[in-house]
Amino acid sequence: MRKSQDQITVTQTSKVNLDVKTLVGIVIGILAIAGVYFSLQSKISQLQLDVIRMQDTTAMNTEFRVKWPRGELGALPDDAKQDLKIEYLQEALDDLLEDVEELEDEINDISRSNVSNTK
Repeated sequence: MRKSQDQITVTQTSKVNLDVKTLVGIVIGILAIAGVYFSLQSKISQLQLDVIRMQDTTAMNTEFRVKWPRGELGALPDDAKQDLKIEYLQEALDDLLEDVEELEDEINDISRSNVSNTK
C-alpha cells in the first residue's frame, strides 16, 4: 500500500475558492433548514399548548361529571321549581293520608257503636 502524498494542510492563510453559485446554494440551504426548524418548533409549541388546554378541559369535565349529580355545583332553576312542586305534593299527600286515617278511625268508631247497640 502506498500512502497518499497529496495531503491537504489547512493553515490561517489557506484559501478556499468557491463560485458565487455554490455560495448562494449553501446560504439558501442553511436558510431553508433554519425555516423548517423554526416552523417545527412553533408547531410543537402549539401542540403542547393544545394538550394543556385539553387536560384542563378534561379535568373540568370530570369535576362537573362528579359534582353536578351530587348537587355540589348548584342546580338548574327548573330543577329547583320541580323540587319545590314535589315538596308541596308530598305535603298534600301527607295531609290526605292523615284525613284518610281520621275517616277510618271514625268509621271504626261508628261500626263499634253500631255493633254495641245491636247487642
